[in-house]
Amino acid sequence: MSELTIYHGGVDNPRSISDHQEMSKLLAERGIRFEQWQASAQLGPESSQEDILGAYNEQVDALKKASGFQSVDVISLHPEHPQKEVMREKFLNEHIHTDDEVRFFVDGQGLFYLHFDEVVMTVLCEKGDLISVPAHTKHWFDMGPSPDFKCIRLFTDEAGWVAQMTGDTIAERYPRFE
Repeated sequence: MSELTIYHGGVDNPRSISDHQEMSKLLAERGIRFEQWQASAQLGPESSQEDILGAYNEQVDALKKASGFQSVDVISLHPEHPQKEVMREKFLNEHIHTDDEVRFFVDGQGLFYLHFDEVVMTVLCEKGDLISVPAHTKHWFDMGPSPDFKCIRLFTDEAGWVAQMTGDTIAERYPRFE
């Protein structure tokens, strides 16, 4: 189940919300887009990138038109991936991007951490969830020790998605996605 957890001033006394509409409303107040999408076709574990993009063509096209995204792809990571630890570590430090970070979870799950001054919000995204983190928003991502997800990614400029580390060690003070 998708979940939003809000931490004020540290990890003590977090507030958790699992109602999707309330999550969307609270995240929208911070400029974060959070939606649920339904596929127009049945997908399975062996579905190709073309199958996946075809099943979500209507939603992807609408988002591309509304936000100016130029390219789209599908990324997949499984527990057997030989570089899973390296890939996990790459995203566990706070960073920003000059492009929006848009992920739609076709399958699996991952945890986004969003940092706003004294507030950190975590968003557990699962199958059917779309999250769009605006450019220059401080955040990090944890795919867990056994990553198993498939995501559609949208870009205005793929080169603009390069992570710029903030140097803040805040991510070390929050629970990881286990």
